[in-house]
Amino acid sequence: MLIGDDIVVTILDARGDGVRIGIDAPRGIRIQRDEVVKAVTEANQEATERAAGTDDAEALIKKSLGL
Repeated sequence: MLIGDDIVVTILDARGDGVRIGIDAPRGIRIQRDEVVKAVTEANQEATERAAGTDDAEALIKKSLGL
């Protein structure tokens, strides 16, 4: 399969319910699996929310101590 003029996708192996593919593309093109990108994005969002929750907890403690 050809994508554009310079990206070639090739089926390397097909077994059971899995397929291995090969991608030949110029070095400047980033290639990432969608499910991996989504998992990393979700993990980053959860970490950000936890960090925000920590800040809120700290503020509540300071408030309760009158600081």
